[in-house]
Amino acid sequence: MTDRGVYDLGQGRFMLDLGFRGSPGLIASFLLPGEDGWTVLETGPATCKARWLEGLEAAGIDRSEVRRVAVTHIHLDHAGGLGALLTELPRATAYAHVLGLPHLIDPTRLEASARLAWGPQMDALFGGVTPVPADRIRPLTGGERWPLRSGGLEVLATPGHARHHLAFVDTALSAVFTGDAAGVRLGTSWRTRPAVPPPDLDLDLLYASLDRMRSTQVHQVVRSHFGPDPDGLRALAEYRSIVEEWRAVAGEAFREAPDPEHIADRLRAYEADRERAAGHPHQPADTGAQFSDYDLAARGFLRYFQTRDVPR
Repeated sequence: MTDRGVYDLGQGRFMLDLGFRGSPGLIASFLLPGEDGWTVLETGPATCKARWLEGLEAAGIDRSEVRRVAVTHIHLDHAGGLGALLTELPRATAYAHVLGLPHLIDPTRLEASARLAWGPQMDALFGGVTPVPADRIRPLTGGERWPLRSGGLEVLATPGHARHHLAFVDTALSAVFTGDAAGVRLGTSWRTRPAVPPPDLDLDLLYASLDRMRSTQVHQVVRSHFGPDPDGLRALAEYRSIVEEWRAVAGEAFREAPDPEHIADRLRAYEADRERAAGHPHQPADTGAQFSDYDLAARGFLRYFQTRDVPR
C-alpha cells in the first residue's frame, strides 16, 4: 500500500482506499486495466473526489486513460461521486444498472431520499450529487462482458440489496466485486454485517444473487466495504446464514411490535451477544454503522415484512 491508499490486487489491478471521513478501510474503489484503457469500479461519494484523484495519480494512471466508470448501484457511498468524477475524466463513459440511470442523470429524488435518511449528516458524509450527462452514461442489465488485460470482466445482475444492484466478475483475479451484495466486512468487524436497507430490500432475490455469484466459482470476494476476502465461496455462504439469522431476529421482533426502533434494538442486542459468545470483546464504537446501520436494517426488514413476507 502507498501512503495515498493504493493497494496492489495482483494482475495489474489496484484498490483505492478513499479515506472516507478521514478514516482508512471504509470505502474502496477499484482500477482494472484493459488494452484500450482503465475500467473503474465504484467512485465512492463526492466527498472522496480529491482522495480518489490522488489515488489515481499514485497508481501512475493519467486521467485520460480511464475509459469506463461502472458502479454496482446508485447509493451515494458507491456512486455519489460519479457525476463529479466524470468532469475530471475526459474520455470516460459511465455505466450503471438501467433502473438507476434516470436517478444519476437527474439526481433530485436520489439526493432527497438520502437527505431524508441521513438528515443533517448528509453533506458531511456524501456531499452533493452532480448530475451525470445523459450522453456519457450507458445502461447495464447483466450479462455484458468487457475485455481486460489478462482476462475479462462479466457483469452480473444481483438484486436484493437494491433492485438496481450489479456485481462484476474479474476472470484474471478469479474475483467478484460485490458492492453491497455480500454485506459489509470492515477490519474492525468480528464478522460480516448484513446490508439490508429500505426501500426495496428483497431477501429472496438477495439469496438468489448470492447463489448466482457462487455459481461463478470465484476464489475471492472483493467488497466495497472493505476489500478482498480470499475464501470467496465460504464468504458468500456465510453471508447468507448471517442474513438468515438477522431475518429470524427481526421477524420475532416484528411479531412482538412492528416498530423500527424495537427491531433495531433487538438486532443490536443479538449481534452484541453473538460477538461476546464468539469470544470477541464488544466494540462500543460501531464503525460499521455508516454502511450497515441497525436502524436502516430495521426499516428494511419492516418494509419487507409489511409488503412481501409476514414472518410466522
